[in-house]
Amino acid sequence: MKIPHWASEIVSSYESGAAGCFVLHGNVNDRLLVPEKNGARLGSLQEFIMETLLPRFDVVLSYDPGQGLRIERGGEVFSQWPSVKDDMDLPDAPLAAVRVLTHYLKYCKNLQAVGAESPKVAVLIRQAHLICPAIPNSHNHELNAMASILRSWAAEMRLQEHGQAAFLISENLNGLHPLVGRSPRVSEVDVPLPETQEMTAALKILYQRCPNALINFREDFSRPARRLTGSTLSSVEILLLRREHAKKPLEEADLSELKRALVERDCGGLIDFVEPDRNFDGVIGLQGVKEWLRQDIALWKKDDLESMPMGYLFCGPVGTGKTYLVECLAGEAGVPVVTLKNFRDRWVGSTEENLEKIFALLHALGRCIVFIDEADQALGRRASGSGDSGVSSRVYSMMAKEMSDTRNRGKILWVLASSRPDLIEVDLKRPGRIDVKIPLFPCASPEEAWQLLRALCKRRGLELPADLANETTLNGHMPELLTPGAAEAIAVKARRLTITENCSAVEALELCLRGYLPPISTAVINAQIQLAVEEASDASFIPKTFQR
Repeated sequence: MKIPHWASEIVSSYESGAAGCFVLHGNVNDRLLVPEKNGARLGSLQEFIMETLLPRFDVVLSYDPGQGLRIERGGEVFSQWPSVKDDMDLPDAPLAAVRVLTHYLKYCKNLQAVGAESPKVAVLIRQAHLICPAIPNSHNHELNAMASILRSWAAEMRLQEHGQAAFLISENLNGLHPLVGRSPRVSEVDVPLPETQEMTAALKILYQRCPNALINFREDFSRPARRLTGSTLSSVEILLLRREHAKKPLEEADLSELKRALVERDCGGLIDFVEPDRNFDGVIGLQGVKEWLRQDIALWKKDDLESMPMGYLFCGPVGTGKTYLVECLAGEAGVPVVTLKNFRDRWVGSTEENLEKIFALLHALGRCIVFIDEADQALGRRASGSGDSGVSSRVYSMMAKEMSDTRNRGKILWVLASSRPDLIEVDLKRPGRIDVKIPLFPCASPEEAWQLLRALCKRRGLELPADLANETTLNGHMPELLTPGAAEAIAVKARRLTITENCSAVEALELCLRGYLPPISTAVINAQIQLAVEEASDASFIPKTFQR
């Protein structure tokens, strides 16, 4: 079994002499496929490192805040160190433990310098973000000393030149002290969520333990693997063990809902994951917009990724159906929608850590749509406000970098929605990040408003005549600049009146229109229309009524 790409990068960097100190971040708490002679098994990241990357190392030492300093391999060799006493207890405190490790690494390096036999030594620091966290402008002596020592492993000690290696395992890179995580001599390695191939191999292994849970897929494990990609192996393992215990086989119909639940749990409530159940057939009007989007989707399905935009901006007055159109776009493309939520945090570094988790998920999902509603508020600012400690500018920087990564073209489709596109930073909506900007407008004429109302009422069981001219009682009462959101509210009210007042659909609609008050002032609507017109990336998106 081939080792994953990220592990191959570690081997290449070490054997070439480019790096000996590695920071592993991302999906570090998940189960991994650990290669064996007759296949593979599921194990932890530490087991993978020790058995796959460090089989030839004589001494392996590990440290984590809970268990302290431990000898994982080579206790007899380590005991030959003159500084070790028979009754010596290995330290639990992080700074003391790291100093012991540094002392031992230097001792082995000196043995080599004088021509004596020197063991190959590897060090694993688990939960590195807890013992050396990123705290801006910290004056904590122990923290700064810890960061200085860990940085010296890569910068001054040149571990790889002396048969030594160090692995710092952190859940995220932004949570690690920048002297360590951002050191140019430290090799950053992102451990990704499992891809479909790895998920397939894991399901084959889990089938030995959970045959009843996977009985419906025993002929082809790639089917559920494709649907579950984006989840961690740990969460899939737990799911199958529970299904096996309950003797409840996994069904094809279960996969979408299970994936949603698993992904949302793995991301700790940072995202909403939606499998769309609607398409453009439910969109009233917008023929030109639908045709454009359908052409893009056809290119997407043909894998002509170079013709795909990096992202869309849907802009227009409130209530014009921006969110609904995104859901229909996803349903037409047959891909899930990820919406960001609650990723901002008051704790220093937490917001950036949350974004790291979200980006890792997006890369694992394959093709997906990332929807950011109220983008003018969610995407941050180039210049931070005075009270957010720079969080807004860091969010802006991370989002800008991810949205412009051309490796995501055709894989991650960014869709922004806003009624105030003028408040979105210009750099975030430029071509290369947002290539197509589509304005959505309210109804431009009474006839258009009537067709919208009639269609929405029909969905609720209210049949209305097709010809507006024949219904003279409705003439003159069609609201100006009617939005789909306002029209839906009228349709709901009309249905209510047919039940409570026992009147016909036409009478109910007439009552609604006579008493109608626009939810938003005409001045605000007109201002937002003008903003949408100015943002449009193609003149064909703008109806003649609104062209100025």
